[in-house]
Order: sequence, then C-alpha cells, then structure tokens
Amino acid sequence: MKRQQSPSKIGAGQLRLLGGLWRGRMIAAPADRDIRPTAQRTRESLFNRLMHAFAPQSFTLAGAHVVDVCAGSGALGLEALSRGAVHVTFIEQAPVALDLLHRNIVALGAEDRTRILRADVRSLPRSSHPCDLALIDPPYGTGLVAPILTGLATQNWLRCGALVTVETGADEEVAVPPGYALIDRRVTGRAAVTVLQTD
Repeated sequence: MKRQQSPSKIGAGQLRLLGGLWRGRMIAAPADRDIRPTAQRTRESLFNRLMHAFAPQSFTLAGAHVVDVCAGSGALGLEALSRGAVHVTFIEQAPVALDLLHRNIVALGAEDRTRILRADVRSLPRSSHPCDLALIDPPYGTGLVAPILTGLATQNWLRCGALVTVETGADEEVAVPPGYALIDRRVTGRAAVTVLQTD
C-alpha cells in the first residue's frame, strides 16, 4: 500500500490541494514570511465542514460563487474551485502575492473561472455579483477582520444566507457585527476558524 506523502515531504515553496478535481496538485507557496498560507490541517478541516456540516440545508459548495479576501497564494479559493465552486474572485494587494496568485491560476488552467482584484481590503469596492461564500484569511493580529466584514456586507459581496469563514490566531476573538450570525468556531493548532452566516 502506497503511503501518502506527508506535509514534511512537500517541497519548499509548495502547497498541495487536498480534494476535488485538482486533488494532489501542487501550487506555489510564498517564500516571503509576510504571506502566511493557511496550514494544510486547518484547510482540510475547514473544507470538510463546508462540504458536509452545512450542506445541503443552508449551503452547498457545488456551483457556488466565492470571494477569497487576503488571498495570498490563492490556496483557499483554488481549493473551493477544485471542490465544485464555479467562480472565485481573489482580493489581494501585495505585489508578491498577486504575482504568485496569477501563476497558480495559470498553472491550473483556471483563468476563465477566476478574477483577481487588486484592492485595499479595508475599503472594498462595490460588487456587481453577490457571492455564496467568503473566505477571509488576513494576517493575524492586524485588526482587518472588522473592516473586511463591514465591506463585504455593505458593498454587495454577499447574498442573503451566505457563509463567511474567518481564519485568525487561536487567541483572537471575532466580534460578530450586525447582519451576521455565528454558527461555528473551531481551533486547529495555532489557528481558529470562525464561520458566520449572513441574515
């Protein structure tokens, strides 16, 4: 029986997509320490919940429109595409991350199902198409979660009943603003993932 390659055996500067169409495919990860990809264990736990815990009553990833905020390498949004989402908008500002994100999208041949938006997440532009899922993964301890949630709610990024996942450090609390309800929070190692749903 062939053993799966452990995370420690993955090449430096690489991340593995974990499920769906591109399961096992490697994408480029940042060498810059200022860009912190979601850990594999956290990503796997999050998508297991998105695929099973909330479906089909209130959410399904199949056919979903997704926005990935503070996208970095794009690992979260590309995982969503791999598992059935139809379109992802990636929001990022850092030039290094934007270059990495573009290369990963091209490597997977996903240009026709994605859009990269260079924007300051503290002041999101208005969206013409509300999404079913928002994936938020800002740098820990920067205070960006509150303005991102406000921007998503006020700038037409989320449909009624959309899910929003927020990754923070395990010791950070997410204040739930008006218009959102807390439905789940899990700690995995040094990270916590909070799941909210729009009213």
